[in-house]
Amino acid sequence: MTSILTGDIIHSRKKATKTWMPVLKKELTKHGKTPNQWEIYRGDSFQLEVKKPVDALLVAVQLKVLIKSIQGLDVRIAIGIGEKSYNAKNITESNGSAFVNSGNLLETLKEQKVKLQVSSGNQQFDEEMNLYLKLATIIMDSWTVNAAKTIQKVLEYPDKSQEALGKLLKINQNAVSSRLKRAHFQEILELNKMYRAKVATLT
Repeated sequence: MTSILTGDIIHSRKKATKTWMPVLKKELTKHGKTPNQWEIYRGDSFQLEVKKPVDALLVAVQLKVLIKSIQGLDVRIAIGIGEKSYNAKNITESNGSAFVNSGNLLETLKEQKVKLQVSSGNQQFDEEMNLYLKLATIIMDSWTVNAAKTIQKVLEYPDKSQEALGKLLKINQNAVSSRLKRAHFQEILELNKMYRAKVATLT
């Protein structure tokens, strides 16, 4: 099994491409090489393979935080879990149930105006996780630029103290703590932990 994240940048036309394209490419590069593991297409859409499905949700959150740290932008991401039956040079030409699940789900997200869901072909898993994700995105959609930048640093430096993170962000430790609490970051981490446990039971 593998996982495919298919996404698009929301309100990308309202911002100069140079404000978000380099940071998106930099983040995608952390997770693999282009064009085999990730690719940007149609200007503001992207596809990324996360080879371990248990990691897919956290990667999606990292991408969400990255884009939300740019004023006025957001991202829509469909996580597809399944097989990779055809491995092409370009990921956008590869195929398998993971790709089908992700691509079909993204179209559904656009119609329903939902920004993060998962499709694995397992109805019970999908229904349960997508209810949790629908609630979680209410929180994540409300993240401010400052909250996103703070979470970005926490994810980038998970072993650093809040005081050390504050120095990186040029704010005090109390401000770091307040931002994380308002962003319900601990609850997002708990959701990711549960997601990892449930994905591990999929066959």
